[in-house]
Amino acid sequence: MALAARLERFLARKGISYRELPIDQVTSLDAAVMVSGLSQDAFIQATLLIDITGVVMAVHKFDSSLDPDAVHQLTGRRLQPLTARQTMRLFGDCDPGFTPPIGQAYELPVIVDEDVMQADQAVFSSGTDHSLIEMDGRSLRLALAGAREGHLVIRGPGNGNREALTLEEVADKLQKLYRLPPMPALALRILRLTANTDATARELAELIEFDPSLTAQIMRYARSALFNYPGQINSVQEAVTRVLGFDRVAHIALGIASVRAFEVPRQGILGMDNFWRHSLYCAFLCQIIAPRCGAEKGLGYLCGLLHNFGLLLVGHLFPAEFNELNDLREANPEASMHSLEQQVFGQGNGQEILSVGHGAIGGILHRLWQLPDPVVKAAGVHQQPGYHGEHENYVLMVQLANALLKERGIGDEFNPDDVPALFEGLGLQPGVVDELSAELDRVAPDLDALASSLSS
Repeated sequence: MALAARLERFLARKGISYRELPIDQVTSLDAAVMVSGLSQDAFIQATLLIDITGVVMAVHKFDSSLDPDAVHQLTGRRLQPLTARQTMRLFGDCDPGFTPPIGQAYELPVIVDEDVMQADQAVFSSGTDHSLIEMDGRSLRLALAGAREGHLVIRGPGNGNREALTLEEVADKLQKLYRLPPMPALALRILRLTANTDATARELAELIEFDPSLTAQIMRYARSALFNYPGQINSVQEAVTRVLGFDRVAHIALGIASVRAFEVPRQGILGMDNFWRHSLYCAFLCQIIAPRCGAEKGLGYLCGLLHNFGLLLVGHLFPAEFNELNDLREANPEASMHSLEQQVFGQGNGQEILSVGHGAIGGILHRLWQLPDPVVKAAGVHQQPGYHGEHENYVLMVQLANALLKERGIGDEFNPDDVPALFEGLGLQPGVVDELSAELDRVAPDLDALASSLSS
């Protein structure tokens, strides 16, 4: 269905004419505006407000911002924004973030800005993430019949700028609002060592051996069937020089040490057990995809290993909401993580910035921790289909690895991907998928065992 059910019934009952505008599936109304190819001036939107008396829908131009004082003057009420979760309860037939600005269809009182009522035409959300509605001015006024009209918005330079927050802006807000965990001391020392081109295997081994738990995990990894090393391995230095190599040991150790910054439950599809399983599988795939598309093998491994750290940060900062997200993920396997995150992290108290998704949040943390730029980018935009830009190969590698892992029930997303487009973007032939699958079959038991040991 291209329209939300209640909206479609309302328009049919009132005999109001409109035109459906199908678009590619998007994750937000901002994205829908961009992909439509239409002028922002034509779009209107709904803002849901609430006080002790109840909910009010304010309808205004997309490129405008509500003026709280003007709203108070019109209504005599001190209204506050509705949270995303409250909104979803009222608009259960709509996709999260796509509320139609026709409150009459949902039996809500409506206030409407005078500019909207004077428009010759309007485009707005249909209630779904894959279509818009276009109406002429007369039809719109019929749809909004009974609404209170007045001056509701702030007018002046800059109100039309609705570009998404940059990673830097969100990072700044996160640091001001929340206590972000610093990189653990051992992880920081490993990161600094890897930045030194003259660092030796002995120095890395000595650093790791300061931590008995990390030492045991590195040794377990080196002795696994992943590498089929025929001889004895008696020290971390031997693991570095004979089996794993400097970069791989450093990256594994960095990932293990970094996770200690977070307190996240083990259980659930988003818990630490599944986090490690997903991360190790993704890292393994990225390291064998990397040479096939001209990327650096070790950096590909690190991108795969650390791309989902945003989930850990969300779980660390917001344990109650993380548990709710975990339950929603279990109950809605077909939904995207982005839509679930928007539902859980509502507007108000600064939490709306978390609705950018765990990928962007992870990218922010990686940047604050001064990890390599490809790792920052792979984490930050791995939820963004069709990405083109800086460090594209590393982003697409992570996306392809995740797409292939979905088929095995591994990961936090199970909605379908455009796998052929990912192969094309990386310059890979489709037949490579059989080779990757065979490699995964070979190492799966060892990756599972390693994941279990890391999460315990």
